[in-house]
Amino acid sequence: MSSLSRELVFLILQFLDEEKFKETVHKLEQESGFYFNMKHFEDQVQAGEWDEVERYLGGFTKVEDNRYSMKIFFEIRKQKYLEALDRQDRAKAVEILVNDLKVFSSFNEDLFKEITQLLTLDNFRQNEQLSKYGDTKTARNIMLMELKKLVEANPLFREKLTFPPFKNSRLRTLINQSLNWQHQLCKYQRPNPDIKTLFIDHTCGPNNGAAARGPLTNSPILGPIPKAGTFPPIGAHSSFQPVGSQSASAMGGWMSNTNPSVPHAAVPAPPVLLQPPNSAPFLKHPRTPPNAPGMDYQSADSEHLLKRMCIGPSEEVTFSGVNHPSNVYSQDDLPKIVVRSLNQGSNVMSMDFHPHQQTILLVGTNVGDIAIWEVGSRERLAHKTFKVWDVSACSNPLQAALMKDATICVNRCVWGPDGSVLGVAFSKHIVQTYAYSQMGELRHHLEIDAHIGGVNDIAFCHPNKQLCLVTCGDDQTIKVWDASSGRRLYIFEGHEAPVYSVCPHYKENIQFIFSTAIDGKIKAWLYDCLGSRVDYDAPGLWCTTMAYSADGTRLFSCGTSKDGDSHLVEWNESEGAIKRTYSGFRKRSLGVVQFDTVRNRFLAAGDEFQIKFWDMENTNMTASIDADGGLPASPKLRFNKEGSLLAVTTNDNGIKILGNSDGQRLIRMLESRTFEGSRGPSELINTKPQIVHALGSVANVSTSQASNMESSDRLPPSVSISSFVRCSNRTTDVKPRISDDIDNNRNWKLAEILDSSQLKALQLPESKVAGKVLRLIYTNSGQAVLALASNAVHKLWKWQRAERNSSGKSTATIVPQLWQPANGILMKNDTDEASADEESSACIALSKNDSYVMSASGGKVSLFNMTTFKVMTTFMPPPPAATVLAFHPQDNNIIAIGMDDSSIQIYNVRVDEVKTKLKGHQKRITGLAFSQALNVLVSSGADAQLCVWSIDGWEKRKARILQTPGGRPGALVGETKVQFHNDQTHILVVHESQIAVYDSKLECTFSWSPRDALSAPVSSAIYSCDGLLVYVGFGDGAVGVFDVDSLRLRCRIAPSAYLPHSSSSSTVYPLVIAAHPSEPNQIALGMNDGFVHVLEPSDAKWGSPVPQDNGNLPTSNPASSNQPSEPSSR
Repeated sequence: MSSLSRELVFLILQFLDEEKFKETVHKLEQESGFYFNMKHFEDQVQAGEWDEVERYLGGFTKVEDNRYSMKIFFEIRKQKYLEALDRQDRAKAVEILVNDLKVFSSFNEDLFKEITQLLTLDNFRQNEQLSKYGDTKTARNIMLMELKKLVEANPLFREKLTFPPFKNSRLRTLINQSLNWQHQLCKYQRPNPDIKTLFIDHTCGPNNGAAARGPLTNSPILGPIPKAGTFPPIGAHSSFQPVGSQSASAMGGWMSNTNPSVPHAAVPAPPVLLQPPNSAPFLKHPRTPPNAPGMDYQSADSEHLLKRMCIGPSEEVTFSGVNHPSNVYSQDDLPKIVVRSLNQGSNVMSMDFHPHQQTILLVGTNVGDIAIWEVGSRERLAHKTFKVWDVSACSNPLQAALMKDATICVNRCVWGPDGSVLGVAFSKHIVQTYAYSQMGELRHHLEIDAHIGGVNDIAFCHPNKQLCLVTCGDDQTIKVWDASSGRRLYIFEGHEAPVYSVCPHYKENIQFIFSTAIDGKIKAWLYDCLGSRVDYDAPGLWCTTMAYSADGTRLFSCGTSKDGDSHLVEWNESEGAIKRTYSGFRKRSLGVVQFDTVRNRFLAAGDEFQIKFWDMENTNMTASIDADGGLPASPKLRFNKEGSLLAVTTNDNGIKILGNSDGQRLIRMLESRTFEGSRGPSELINTKPQIVHALGSVANVSTSQASNMESSDRLPPSVSISSFVRCSNRTTDVKPRISDDIDNNRNWKLAEILDSSQLKALQLPESKVAGKVLRLIYTNSGQAVLALASNAVHKLWKWQRAERNSSGKSTATIVPQLWQPANGILMKNDTDEASADEESSACIALSKNDSYVMSASGGKVSLFNMTTFKVMTTFMPPPPAATVLAFHPQDNNIIAIGMDDSSIQIYNVRVDEVKTKLKGHQKRITGLAFSQALNVLVSSGADAQLCVWSIDGWEKRKARILQTPGGRPGALVGETKVQFHNDQTHILVVHESQIAVYDSKLECTFSWSPRDALSAPVSSAIYSCDGLLVYVGFGDGAVGVFDVDSLRLRCRIAPSAYLPHSSSSSTVYPLVIAAHPSEPNQIALGMNDGFVHVLEPSDAKWGSPVPQDNGNLPTSNPASSNQPSEPSSR
């Protein structure tokens, strides 16, 4: 429901209350879920109207929503139960116990038993805990105090306890204003029109007399028009304000008198009041479920969207809960293009992408070995064949099974939640876990003799904030293990057939596990020993796996029957019923179909020698591909976390990697990356390993091969800063090359670019320079640059496809077009004259497909269409003013907005609602960055403080004051920016005094402060798109290029190299640097003189990497002396 429609509900509530339709008022409050009338709730509780109390509550929450809701319903039903006992109405008490209180037994069975035992007492006050129970009225009042606290603490009631403050009889006023406007448009106006209906527009019929224009006075239908005035806000516990006596005079001042010939001028256009009834679904609970229609700036035709947003002739609208397009991805977002083929050498049984490093793939095979692949470079980072690590710890059944048949298969292999550990379930008894280092090394961690027979599935979970393993097996049990010690914590029994899969999950802080067995039974378990909570039948009644959507809100299952019929369905969890069934499978699948979910939007399954895709909202198959052929009948598949890559098994013991446009770009980046200074790449050996006796002492046949491939002196293929941190255990790799490194150090020289002949530089064309360039970004396609200037105007430069530039991407060798739409309008932000600091109040964020840009310059936040430059909507008027914007990584409806009053507002665009405000800074917010991998938001402020906030509950996890560089007096203040590295765990922190890299615990790993040839204050800094470089701008116009692994300077670009001679002065410098999204060596500089420059190296790269680890840097070059980064002082 749009914001205006929501406000209309409040107007109707006020009107009904004024007309004394009390029951209707409360019914509408309940059905809309917009306003919780605490006074009505209190009255019903004190009157003991328990059915009405629960009906009214049901409009806002249900028992299972969260712990607050559960407690509210429990207290009400317990009071109802005690009152029945107090009346000696045993039959009613038993009815309440069975129908109302039994639902809580699954959460606290002991408490339910204690409540039940009250039936055996003559007087329940004989129970010690109820001995002080007084009379009914007193008990209700005591309970009511507790209920009010629970309601106020319940997040579902947030901002629903206060009725919006507006004048009395507001709906009457608006209708009279509408009638007045209609009367102004009458061709034959009468001085005292007779209004008899609101069902049709008012018109005055022709008469023989003169037509005298004038406003409507009192209508016999509507009554008097209210006077203007102010009324106090309606509190949470007060009823609606009564109607006061009003006069008609207020209407006279509502319209401006611009026509001297008539008393009041005609209004040029009707005001926007209501949207069409189909503009948005009616939200009973105005929350933002990710599967609900919501705002997605990446979809929908712009003109269609504009038409839906606007009513009347106005081209520009003010945000008022406009109807946003549904959150739909196009088929282009599906990975369909084969970008890699890998030869595993044996039949692949299970795959899983690393949770953070998007190109690292874990593979398990039918001969018991596991491998870790870097799919971008096609390099196998690690390879382990199966062998029992500790034979003496094996059970007798396991030893007997292995002696009888040594062959073993990987049933499932999975990464832990942070990618530092992985687990493997084998077809005989065993579970093994490995510790994984960023260098691609695997170290034995745990070996558990977990089940009798095969271990069919393994997963990681976090009950009680403790990392655990969940396993299931042929022995019909599910077991939970401490992931650190291997100690068994829980065992769940109740299945009557081998357990095929497990799916741990949590909702509202309730942790649980779904399990499926090969008899088709689905059960759910809490982390206790009270048995299964549910018992469903899976379609097909055989092998079924379950999975949640990425945001954890939607549950799916896919399975195949013994007859080969496959079923992919979505479940209604609360009812245990199938919500929708997806079609498109062949009649008789040749094997058990596997599936995966991605982006909260798509499903994929392997069937009929193909990969089949479904939109979650559409039961019909969206697309199918054969991946250039070679797939088995039911291929196994797995998406990476971002959904840019899809791994699928082939029938020749290999794996194909498919990519969408983002995935293809990622692979191209890895292809172009070379590791300078390292030895040549080791040769890949993809031979099938021999099967050795699992209990014997025979050495791993692949040990020598693996050691070659896992040598620690190569670059980790997926760039992670932590992989660059030097450790003492690598000195053995360094020593053999120490003399060579010393020679390299002596020969190395800092690259200094002093004039235009040493680089490619392009000043973008300008029609009129006005103000400074405050914000600058490349479009995600890399084909345009967007700037926001200090005069609040955006400028867009587009590169055209041409013979010299077939890709149409930005380049410093071709002049782009300063682009404007045909209508010639400017894309200009709303401004606020009271905004003192133009630089700090400018902010900008671009949608993922470059269709929309969200921006602010001290005034309202504006949403622009990038094709038409039209304002789609505005919102969040100051004060306070927005200073920085960041989209939630999983929900484009949610925006984090940093404000100049030091707060951060988490804003839901779709319902026009601030969900929460984060307070932890002392000065304005200057930087925001989300990490989906860590599930956090990092903020920075002008107080030089960093804060980490949990995305789940928005609580503050940690804070850190920026370290003051040595020799600088006093605490730091001033604008501080933050940006996450590609690995989503390290943060680049930028302040005029320094650049620094912090880890996820806000510990500083590297820092660098201006000195020597780069002594001016830092003005801006950004990571390159491949995460290998940091570009830094300085207040004297210079630009530094730093290696990301150590923050050592590798190249200095003097302002004389890219600035025209006319502007080559120390007063011109880059206020902002933008990095190209796919060309790591291209940057754009937004200058304080209003110009934008694009820079590229004349060679392939900006200088050469700084040698590290052995010897000192040469000091012949003054810019390089004393320039290594500073370790953190802890």
